[in-house]
Amino acid sequence: MMKKLILLLCLALVSCDFNDGSNDDDLVCTAQFVYGLVVTVKDASTGEDLEGVTITAIDGEYEETLMESGPGPVVYLGAGERPGNYTLTIQKEGFQTIVSTFINVTADVCHVVPQELSFNLQPN
Repeated sequence: MMKKLILLLCLALVSCDFNDGSNDDDLVCTAQFVYGLVVTVKDASTGEDLEGVTITAIDGEYEETLMESGPGPVVYLGAGERPGNYTLTIQKEGFQTIVSTFINVTADVCHVVPQELSFNLQPN
Protein backbone atom coordinates (compact mmCIF):
# COMPACT_ATOMS: atom_id res chain seq x y z
CA MET A 1 0.00 0.00 0.00
CA MET A 2 2.84 2.39 0.85
CA LYS A 3 4.46 1.76 -2.55
CA LYS A 4 1.21 2.73 -4.31
CA LEU A 5 0.97 5.94 -2.29
CA ILE A 6 4.56 6.89 -3.12
CA LEU A 7 3.96 6.09 -6.78
CA LEU A 8 0.83 8.28 -6.83
CA LEU A 9 2.71 11.17 -5.19
CA CYS A 10 5.55 10.85 -7.71
CA LEU A 11 3.08 10.85 -10.62
CA ALA A 12 1.34 13.91 -9.20
CA LEU A 13 4.64 15.78 -8.92
CA VAL A 14 5.74 14.82 -12.42
CA SER A 15 2.44 15.96 -13.90
CA CYS A 16 2.61 19.38 -12.20
CA ASP A 17 3.48 22.31 -14.45
CA PHE A 18 6.01 24.53 -12.72
CA ASN A 19 5.52 27.33 -15.28
CA ASP A 20 4.40 30.50 -13.47
CA GLY A 21 2.69 31.83 -16.57
CA SER A 22 5.56 34.06 -17.63
CA ASN A 23 7.06 32.69 -20.77
CA ASP A 24 10.54 34.24 -20.54
CA ASP A 25 11.82 31.83 -23.18
CA ASP A 26 9.71 33.72 -25.74
CA LEU A 27 10.90 37.16 -24.59
CA VAL A 28 13.01 38.94 -27.19
CA CYS A 29 14.82 42.10 -26.12
CA THR A 30 15.78 44.61 -28.78
CA ALA A 31 19.30 45.94 -29.27
CA GLN A 32 17.90 49.49 -29.10
CA PHE A 33 19.65 51.82 -26.63
CA VAL A 34 16.97 53.43 -24.45
CA TYR A 35 17.40 56.70 -22.56
CA GLY A 36 15.81 56.90 -19.12
CA LEU A 37 15.51 60.70 -19.21
CA VAL A 38 13.80 62.40 -22.15
CA VAL A 39 13.47 66.12 -21.40
CA THR A 40 11.99 69.10 -23.23
CA VAL A 41 12.58 72.66 -22.05
CA LYS A 42 10.46 75.65 -23.09
CA ASP A 43 10.60 79.39 -22.61
CA ALA A 44 7.79 80.00 -20.10
CA SER A 45 6.93 83.37 -21.65
CA THR A 46 6.75 82.28 -25.31
CA GLY A 47 6.21 78.50 -25.19
CA GLU A 48 9.10 78.03 -27.64
CA ASP A 49 11.51 75.11 -27.29
CA LEU A 50 14.86 76.19 -25.87
CA GLU A 51 18.15 75.08 -27.39
CA GLY A 52 21.50 75.29 -25.65
CA VAL A 53 20.16 74.35 -22.23
CA THR A 54 22.52 72.61 -19.80
CA ILE A 55 20.81 69.79 -17.93
CA THR A 56 22.80 67.92 -15.30
CA ALA A 57 21.46 64.64 -13.91
CA ILE A 58 22.80 63.47 -10.55
CA ASP A 59 22.19 60.09 -8.90
CA GLY A 60 24.37 59.74 -5.80
CA GLU A 61 27.99 59.90 -6.99
CA TYR A 62 26.97 59.59 -10.66
CA GLU A 63 26.70 62.80 -12.68
CA GLU A 64 25.85 63.27 -16.35
CA THR A 65 25.15 66.21 -18.66
CA LEU A 66 22.22 65.38 -20.92
CA MET A 67 22.84 65.67 -24.64
CA GLU A 68 20.71 67.67 -27.04
CA SER A 69 19.18 65.57 -29.79
CA GLY A 70 18.65 66.83 -33.26
CA PRO A 71 17.38 67.54 -35.84
CA GLY A 72 13.72 68.18 -35.17
CA PRO A 73 12.10 69.10 -31.88
CA VAL A 74 14.67 69.92 -29.19
CA VAL A 75 14.92 67.02 -26.74
CA TYR A 76 17.60 66.35 -24.15
CA LEU A 77 18.55 62.72 -23.52
CA GLY A 78 20.34 61.04 -20.63
CA ALA A 79 20.54 58.10 -18.23
CA GLY A 80 20.97 55.69 -21.11
CA GLU A 81 20.10 52.20 -19.89
CA ARG A 82 20.81 53.38 -16.33
CA PRO A 83 18.05 53.10 -13.71
CA GLY A 84 18.31 55.41 -10.72
CA ASN A 85 16.88 58.29 -8.70
CA TYR A 86 17.93 61.47 -10.44
CA THR A 87 17.86 65.14 -9.57
CA LEU A 88 18.03 67.45 -12.59
CA THR A 89 19.55 70.92 -12.64
CA ILE A 90 18.32 72.86 -15.69
CA GLN A 91 20.23 76.03 -16.64
CA LYS A 92 20.34 78.51 -19.50
CA GLU A 93 21.85 81.97 -19.57
CA GLY A 94 19.13 84.62 -19.22
CA PHE A 95 16.74 82.21 -17.44
CA GLN A 96 16.10 81.12 -13.87
CA THR A 97 17.67 77.78 -12.90
CA ILE A 98 15.38 74.88 -11.99
CA VAL A 99 16.34 72.01 -9.66
CA SER A 100 13.92 69.09 -9.90
CA THR A 101 12.65 66.74 -7.24
CA PHE A 102 13.79 63.09 -7.49
CA ILE A 103 12.95 61.42 -10.78
CA ASN A 104 12.83 57.63 -10.53
CA VAL A 105 14.03 55.82 -13.66
CA THR A 106 13.11 52.14 -13.46
CA ALA A 107 13.90 49.20 -15.72
CA ASP A 108 11.90 46.30 -17.08
CA VAL A 109 13.40 42.99 -18.17
CA CYS A 110 15.11 44.51 -21.23
CA HIS A 111 15.53 48.28 -20.89
CA VAL A 112 15.02 51.32 -18.71
CA VAL A 113 11.53 52.81 -18.75
CA PRO A 114 11.87 56.35 -20.17
CA GLN A 115 10.66 59.26 -18.06
CA GLU A 116 9.39 61.99 -20.40
CA LEU A 117 9.63 65.35 -18.67
CA SER A 118 8.92 68.95 -19.63
CA PHE A 119 10.15 72.09 -17.89
CA ASN A 120 9.34 75.77 -18.44
CA LEU A 121 12.17 78.20 -17.74
CA GLN A 122 11.28 81.70 -16.59
CA PRO A 123 13.31 84.52 -18.18
CA ASN A 124 15.31 86.65 -15.70
